[in-house]
Amino acid sequence: MISHLTLGTNNLELAIKYYDQLLKLFGAKQIAKTDQVVFYAFVDSSTKLAITKPYDGHVATSGNGTMLALKAPNEQHVYEAYNLAINLGSECEGQPGLRDNGAYTATYFRDLDGNKLVVFYRPDK
Repeated sequence: MISHLTLGTNNLELAIKYYDQLLKLFGAKQIAKTDQVVFYAFVDSSTKLAITKPYDGHVATSGNGTMLALKAPNEQHVYEAYNLAINLGSECEGQPGLRDNGAYTATYFRDLDGNKLVVFYRPDK
């Protein structure tokens, strides 16, 4: 079982403003916060998300091949998340649309520290 995922940031205050707004779309809320890290909890999930300044004091960098996937409750939610993320300063990595021959709808973007996120919706079949 996965306890939590961690993404690094170089500006925790700015990251909190970003993730508070973005994750609100998914019903997530802050559950713990220090001057180093903030944890978010999601509805109907025991897995948490941590946004943290690196404990070694070095610059936070995004991982090549690392991506956080957020499951949307419907297709419209994918578009809403993309628009919000771009308005919050995200870099587009793939506009919302159908992927894999229409198997799912997804959008890809990077947060303010370059961490890659995908928001996707796959209808139950």
